[in-house]
Amino acid sequence: MADFPSKVTTETSSPNSQTSQQGGNSLRGLAANVTTMMDMSFIRSIPAILMMVEIVLGLLQWALIASAPYTALPAYGWVMFVAVTVWILTTILFFMILLGTQRKLTSIPWPLVVMLYHAVATVLYLTAFLANAVSVYPYRYSYFYGHMGAAAFFGAVVTVAYGASAFFSYLDWKGDGGNAATSTVPT
Repeated sequence: MADFPSKVTTETSSPNSQTSQQGGNSLRGLAANVTTMMDMSFIRSIPAILMMVEIVLGLLQWALIASAPYTALPAYGWVMFVAVTVWILTTILFFMILLGTQRKLTSIPWPLVVMLYHAVATVLYLTAFLANAVSVYPYRYSYFYGHMGAAAFFGAVVTVAYGASAFFSYLDWKGDGGNAATSTVPT
């Protein structure tokens, strides 16, 4: 009876467990799991490209403003608030869509929520861009004049990108993806 434990093995294994024990390919398996969770067709779509443009140029805009003494003019407080808040929310929304989180939260009408978000972000960015553009003039004799001018330019580009995102979100919400075959009624 003393030799019983040496004759019986209680380990269970799967085909992948031997490779992880031999060389530690668990990182490769983790990367494969993350890749299968991501919606790779979303990355190649126009809304995803627009969101990436909004994230990168929005970051540039608020970084340019943050590098200058923006507290001298109260308008830049609004510009910073809008730029940073919308940048954070857009980044979160981008990763939620990329990782397919919206498919798990089926009780939320995602096309409507995304359309409303982009519409509100467009209006907020338009007001922030106008405040930024009007407030560049007091910096004309300082080192930060170029920073504020560039921030106003990037604010305009990001406003246009959010407007385009709102348009594509509207098309998605209405269900018109641009396919003529889905909008024709057979007679």
